[in-house]
Amino acid sequence: MDPQFVEREYNNRALVPEHAAFFARWEKDSAFVRSTLAGARIDVAYGDDPRQRVDFFPAPNARGLLVFIHGGYWRSLDKSMFSWIASSWAAAGIGVALPNYRLAPAVGIEAIVGDAIAAVNFIARKGPAYGVPADRIVVSGHSAGGHLAAALLATPPSRLQFDAARIVGAVPISGVFDFAPLLEFSFNADFKLTPESARALDLYDKRPAIPAPLVIAAGANESSEFRRQSTLLAERWKPQVKALQILPGLNHFSIVDAFAERGQPLYEAALGLFA
Repeated sequence: MDPQFVEREYNNRALVPEHAAFFARWEKDSAFVRSTLAGARIDVAYGDDPRQRVDFFPAPNARGLLVFIHGGYWRSLDKSMFSWIASSWAAAGIGVALPNYRLAPAVGIEAIVGDAIAAVNFIARKGPAYGVPADRIVVSGHSAGGHLAAALLATPPSRLQFDAARIVGAVPISGVFDFAPLLEFSFNADFKLTPESARALDLYDKRPAIPAPLVIAAGANESSEFRRQSTLLAERWKPQVKALQILPGLNHFSIVDAFAERGQPLYEAALGLFA
């Protein structure tokens, strides 16, 4: 792909100049949720690295667990910015776990996939000790986290330390599943992708190893490439894809709001995976 096209299509913060306002609101709301949501357990270690931590948010009479993996192009942001998501899900009887992971360029994306697997292994084994059930798990994520959520479904069950049938759904939001364009992206200075490593990370040409249904989503106001990425995964991972939502009026950041707002199509479709 033409590098100028890739730069324009994949630089989401440049495409949404008001992204800083989203970040500021999310951080403010997250601080409030962490201080008010009963039973929250913050920074529980699932590994030795300071980034290998997970936050748990229990729900009264919980009937499932949502794992949400944050975005940031595998190189920025933090779970603490997304605590606010837990409020609406807990109100619906769904516990929430928010894992962090190591970041590029300190580690490569393959290692970050390994962190996501390790985090979900820990959550599935230890979640009940922190007040969240772990027998019905929906794995979700946004942007880089959308890729990690889908990568978990492509993980061989032999790498899981729990029965894979406990994963009852996945919601990859605005993810990257075809890595070839990132070879031409300026952020590859941090990713350090080669043609070979990019192909290894691709998901569109792999089959999910875990047969859970998916809801795949992107905003209609996102770049054509981000819409293509989600559409491509939905086409290639049939028939496990329960829905592909290209949501009108939403950009790369406002779609996270839609995922956490009761009554929104994305929220309701994700909630339906617990049924």
